[in-house]
Amino acid sequence: MRVAAIDLGDARTGVALSDILGKQAGEAIVIEEWNKERLCKKMAELFAEKGVTKVAVGHPVNMDGTKGKKAEEAKAFAEMLAAETSLPVTLWDERRTTVEAHQILLFAGKNAKKRKKTVDAVAATLILEGYLAFLAKEKGGEKL
Repeated sequence: MRVAAIDLGDARTGVALSDILGKQAGEAIVIEEWNKERLCKKMAELFAEKGVTKVAVGHPVNMDGTKGKKAEEAKAFAEMLAAETSLPVTLWDERRTTVEAHQILLFAGKNAKKRKKTVDAVAATLILEGYLAFLAKEKGGEKL
């Protein structure tokens, strides 16, 4: 079971993929595409090629729990992706992931220009790690 996580952006979108067992984060990339329909098709091709079986789309809920324009865009994209891929797509609360991604890259010594190119992939990885932890906890509670 390979899982993917998406940090949706206006011009760049981060995509993180788990290992084939769906246990830990593996590969992360940035797709540069502003058109959401084309982005959706590119992701559908990538997910088919990589054998993705579940997807988490970062849902940028405001710190007070309200949902703004970006949250609605993420929801619309998640619905489009689910229709395009026939995969289960979950909206995943991504509060503070971009801030944390910038902090990780800054700590790693990346300058602002290099951070801009990779921050979306790191944010997608943080979303993926949170979603995988949730799935592992959920599965741990199942009776065999």
